[in-house]
Amino acid sequence: MSTVVSSPLPALFVSHGSPMFALEPGSTGPALTAWAQALLQVPRGIVVLSPHWMARGLAVMTNPTPATWHDFGGFPSALYQLQYPAPGSTALAGEVLGLLSQSGLSAQSDAARPLDHGAWVPLMHLFPQANVPVVQVALPVGYGPKQVFALGQALAGLREQGVLVIGSGSMTHNLGEFFGGGRATSPYVLEFSRWVESAIVRGDRTALLNYRELAPHAHRAHPSEDHFLPLFFALGAAQWGGDVPVHADYLSREVMYSILAMDSFALSTTPVATTV
Repeated sequence: MSTVVSSPLPALFVSHGSPMFALEPGSTGPALTAWAQALLQVPRGIVVLSPHWMARGLAVMTNPTPATWHDFGGFPSALYQLQYPAPGSTALAGEVLGLLSQSGLSAQSDAARPLDHGAWVPLMHLFPQANVPVVQVALPVGYGPKQVFALGQALAGLREQGVLVIGSGSMTHNLGEFFGGGRATSPYVLEFSRWVESAIVRGDRTALLNYRELAPHAHRAHPSEDHFLPLFFALGAAQWGGDVPVHADYLSREVMYSILAMDSFALSTTPVATTV
């Protein structure tokens, strides 16, 4: 056995899909598990942005023992029995607050914030032992792609300190069509997803920041932007689209329930630390 060591850690974008992703992992869940298991070293902490915590301004979770919040309704009872007892970290939260301040971004601390399903559902697949401290960052109401990208950029340095930065959203997210269900994969889902992938591979920051006007079916894929914005958090944390090429390692291109694209990928400038 040999090892390949790299630093900093990648930034990660995950599509968390429906809450049922916790019980119905498809091919995406095992792919996330395999990716995390291939890391040579367990991250010392996780910083995650989810669209299920939207606040009037910037906020950072400082809760040392965040509860598992089942922030949804109408699903099977087994889903509400699931717990993800990962600890929080006041120390890591302090680092996040400090980096935001250094970038001119004022944020409040939230000592009561629980883990919403946009955080704990994908983390159940990534780190099922719940042994890595988690700190959530709120998505401020009114932020667009450029602001969320800058938010990720402000926290890019954490990756050099052994922290995994995650944007948890959805590559496509049309709830009206989701509840319709029962159809074959809609062509627009693939057209939109592959347009995004092409822009990421090209490093075309201008195109992606203006996806609302340029991407095919953007408004159908995302009637509102909230579930797409975490993508820009991950891209900003990876310093994507700058002078140094950033590689996107796609972990999943699965489509669930005909309209939820589960695209998930790691963004890095060097090979990730693995055992081979």
